[in-house]
Amino acid sequence: QVQLVESGGGLVQAGGSLRLSCAASRRTFSIYKMAWFRQAPGKEREFVARIYWSSTDAYYADSVKGRFTISRDNAKNTVYLQMNSLKPEDTAVYLCAADETPVIGQYNYWGQGTQVTVSS
Repeated sequence: QVQLVESGGGLVQAGGSLRLSCAASRRTFSIYKMAWFRQAPGKEREFVARIYWSSTDAYYADSVKGRFTISRDNAKNTVYLQMNSLKPEDTAVYLCAADETPVIGQYNYWGQGTQVTVSS
């Protein structure tokens, strides 16, 4: 089992920045990929960004491309999401996810989420 704990959310003005962290509870040698998703009130959960544990390849939703950067620190078993030029429409609960397979869209482990609120 892998437990994921997110942190770094908060309230920020439009145009500001936040960095989210997702710490895994144990060694992540079995983790193949990790990702960030978000869910706004009344909306479905949506993919934000994905990174592979053994490479630097990263993928982003079109809505965040050029503004958000996903990265990882293998030594700390932690994945980050640097969010710049934030917009009110980025307001959501941000969730970290992990999976041990290369199957696109499959994530067996989820964190509890951290709230990000962007004021206009």
